[in-house]
Amino acid sequence: MTHKSLEICYDFPFFLQEELDEIFQAHEKKTFQKGDFILEEGKMANEYYILDSGLARSFVNDFNGNEVTTHFFVENEVIIEVLSMFQRIPTQENIVCITDCECWKLDYDTFQELFHKIPNLREWGRAWMSKELFDYKQRSVEMFTLSATRRYLNLLEQKSKVIQFAPLKQIASYLGVTDTSLSRIRKELVSHPKKI
Repeated sequence: MTHKSLEICYDFPFFLQEELDEIFQAHEKKTFQKGDFILEEGKMANEYYILDSGLARSFVNDFNGNEVTTHFFVENEVIIEVLSMFQRIPTQENIVCITDCECWKLDYDTFQELFHKIPNLREWGRAWMSKELFDYKQRSVEMFTLSATRRYLNLLEQKSKVIQFAPLKQIASYLGVTDTSLSRIRKELVSHPKKI
């Protein structure tokens, strides 16, 4: 693994090189196999990861016990359960690897040390959290304002690896549609690509 995913993730104009060096050195390489859980429901998140290669997803179990995908994590993204990590409470979500994954891990205590030591890391954290909040808000609005086909196309455009590697059932639950509806959408896109 190179530091490329760290460089992309911590791309923030105010970092000094020595600050980045210290942050990068605090991360530890970690490998997961397909099907491994990064975090399980009921446990506390004690670290976050930056995904160097692979694909992961988070999901919850609904009131009927069905898995509902809440997020897909692709390369160069932060794999984190923010509420559990920073409120120090057990998580309701599961995070699992769809493919083999290589990550950079930063544990909670080390993050706290760096957070208080490097003011620019606090600024980066605020900027990152603002972007995440915007993205989640955007997604929740799009669930009601965009058609299922448009939501599928947006996912294809933004995270094509999900379409390539994630099972249909997981993609359907993320988009808020049934497996059958998603199969129909895919067939329509293949047979009538210019209609969309």
